[in-house]
Amino acid sequence: MTHSIKRQLALIFIGLMAGTILLCWLMNNLFLEKYYIRSKTEVIYEAYETIRQAANSDTYNTEDFHKELNNVCNIYNITVYVMDANSRLKYASINGGEELEKRLAAYVFGLFSDSAKVIAEDDGCVVQQVHTDGGDFLEMYGRLSSGISFIMHTPLESIRESVKIANRFLAYMGIVATVAGGIIIWFVSTKITKPILELNRISEKMVHLDFEARYEGSDGNEIGLLGENINKLSASLEHSISDLKTANNELLKDIKKKEEIDAMRREFLANVSHELKTPIALIQGYAEGLSEGVNDDPESRSFYCEVIMDEAAKMNNMVKKLMTLSQLESGNDTVTMERFDVTALIRNYIQSAGILTKQNEITVRMEDYGSVYVWGDVYKTEEVFMNYFSNAVNHCQIMDIRKGKIIVISLEQREGNIRIGVFNTGKTIPEEAVPHLWEKFYKVDKARTREYGGSGVGLSIVKAIMESVNQKFGVENYSNGVLFWFELESALSDRRE
Repeated sequence: MTHSIKRQLALIFIGLMAGTILLCWLMNNLFLEKYYIRSKTEVIYEAYETIRQAANSDTYNTEDFHKELNNVCNIYNITVYVMDANSRLKYASINGGEELEKRLAAYVFGLFSDSAKVIAEDDGCVVQQVHTDGGDFLEMYGRLSSGISFIMHTPLESIRESVKIANRFLAYMGIVATVAGGIIIWFVSTKITKPILELNRISEKMVHLDFEARYEGSDGNEIGLLGENINKLSASLEHSISDLKTANNELLKDIKKKEEIDAMRREFLANVSHELKTPIALIQGYAEGLSEGVNDDPESRSFYCEVIMDEAAKMNNMVKKLMTLSQLESGNDTVTMERFDVTALIRNYIQSAGILTKQNEITVRMEDYGSVYVWGDVYKTEEVFMNYFSNAVNHCQIMDIRKGKIIVISLEQREGNIRIGVFNTGKTIPEEAVPHLWEKFYKVDKARTREYGGSGVGLSIVKAIMESVNQKFGVENYSNGVLFWFELESALSDRRE
């Protein structure tokens, strides 16, 4: 990784350490000697204060004065020489104090001509930096009001050597400390960046919508809190994406449903247009014939009028069925569930349709069922049976010359339901056409349907009604005919034989 945090931390730490050591080295070079001289000056002033107090109290010869001054000289490497107004020795430090007698006399009598750098001058005493054959010294001399004269100095060469040694040692130790610190920070940064790399791995998986990875660290610091929040974010994103996918799936379903509805609407309009085209053309043609007096004889005019009325009746019947189907499919039609005798309903309808079956020379057979009570909508049940029965009448054919055309009505107990069947002899329905029978305007034999005035909507009404009451319906082919059936919920406890 070109710009890894681990490398950046190591470089920053090493840079700070090296900069700190370099700054210390510069500070040593620039200020350590001055600091040392100032410290030595303070020490010399401390010795001066001891001498001044002794002069004021005339205690030069006491053991305490000599002991105190000896301690200062030994600790701070100061050489001291003190004499009275008569130039007699009062105190000389054991580290060469007597050697300063001539320098003090020269200062007192103004005979000293060495070049010196005056550092401070106060109350008859002078602090200066001098250079002699023996090296550089910090020196202080003066004469007190009591007539006591003194001189003291301390070498400066030792501090310069100490500065050089300190700087050299600091440089060596700085290099070692920088290398050791770099190695330590490398391992420390590895420990710090390891959980960060783990979080990076988890976030990379989240980019690819993989939310299984979780941060397992137990750190109580900011990284641990970040890992905990990333786990929460991962769970939240997974839930949000799940909801989004669900909503998207529902949206796709809605779009598909809308497309299907649009397709059904277009198909419906095309079918309605097709179904109305023929009767409208016939009505228009025969009406124009009557208007133009194509045939003046009463019989022809009567025929023209009958055709017009017949086609208008077919159109009226189809429009009524379409309105019924529209109400059922839109859900605006109310289903009224009640208990009724389905046997009585069927027998009443068969009786009312007796003229129709007689005209078509059809024999209707139905066993002598007792009262069979069911739960359902009476009027919708009658609509279903009427469509099945009229469909059976229109398609009933002779399969056995000895028996003729036959329609059989059956009632059968099926797992808590009553299955009502309408069977007619005749040709079977092609298997590929069976799934499409319940579609609007679908016709197996269009020519025959046109012959008896069918609209292709009846079975669609059956489907809509049966779905509205949540019951089964269907069709079965037999060797000698076709059976259409539907089921209603049985009320066996109330059945009367």
